[in-house]
Amino acid sequence: MSSALGTRLGGIGRWLPGLLISIIAIGLLLQLADWQEVIQALRGIEIAGLLPAIIFYVLGNAFRALTWMTLLQNKAPYRRVFVVLNEGYLLNNILPFRLGELARVVLLSQSARLSPFFVLSTIIIERAYDVALAAGLLLATLPLVIGMKNASMVAITALGLVLVGLVTLFLLARNREVLKAKLGKASDTHDSFRQRFINRMDSFIDGLGVLIRPGQFFLSLSFIIISWSFGVLEIHFLLNNGEAHSPLWWTGFVLGVVSLGIAIPSAPAQLGVYEVAMVGALTLLGYPAGQALAVALVAHLIHIGFTGVVGTLGLIREGETLTGLYARLKNLTRMDVAR
Repeated sequence: MSSALGTRLGGIGRWLPGLLISIIAIGLLLQLADWQEVIQALRGIEIAGLLPAIIFYVLGNAFRALTWMTLLQNKAPYRRVFVVLNEGYLLNNILPFRLGELARVVLLSQSARLSPFFVLSTIIIERAYDVALAAGLLLATLPLVIGMKNASMVAITALGLVLVGLVTLFLLARNREVLKAKLGKASDTHDSFRQRFINRMDSFIDGLGVLIRPGQFFLSLSFIIISWSFGVLEIHFLLNNGEAHSPLWWTGFVLGVVSLGIAIPSAPAQLGVYEVAMVGALTLLGYPAGQALAVALVAHLIHIGFTGVVGTLGLIREGETLTGLYARLKNLTRMDVAR
């Protein structure tokens, strides 16, 4: 009984910090926002003006799937990659701990007959791209926001860490055979070690192969840059839908802040944290707070709505259930990944 209680409390302890952060963020919004202004701003949004934003989001989502397919070295068809991507986003909006990323590993590896560790390595590269681009946007726009070039240390640090990480992954992929030989010698007398570690490491490094293939690397990087460009256009159209108007570089700054902001622990779907990050960035630029919150709510709804529809249809078609998926995610580390 006490052991079960301890396990349950330990589980609560893992998701509680993120939930508290979201509660605090929502509390700030409820306390500080002028809701009459927010409602007025929402009413002022032209429905026809939302269409370009939705189209740009869909295009950005489509190019992100192209990015992932390229990182997967075209070992999975585009349609499957696109559906699994949105299934993962849907589960991120429902389950804690960003389990949607692990769900992408499980769902794609089983349908495309790929090693889970191969798929995982491609998601790590994709996320590294995201952090690098977010930091790059901040580096490019922060001097324009506050007029101080030395104030971009956070962005420089984030970008530097990502570059170090990518170089490390590149060296792992480049020296794959040497590493395998050394690990093989270390495991000559430990067959279980060879089976449980060598094979998994081999699959993981195989997923990094795009980093040592210039053509695939630059193609994947081009696709993710195009995806982010559509994201910039989406938010830009939303910012300029009502009475307020903003230059394009504002959107770059906002997207950089939001992308780094939602990296902190939060409740599923980054509830509250997404809105606070966007409102904070926009008000720093002088954008009306009420309209900023209206834009944040609409943008968040577009993201959740589209991924929710595509992800739900995908899961239903595959006969998947949330409870079944959650149980498999908990047992992910026990999966046999020797392919």
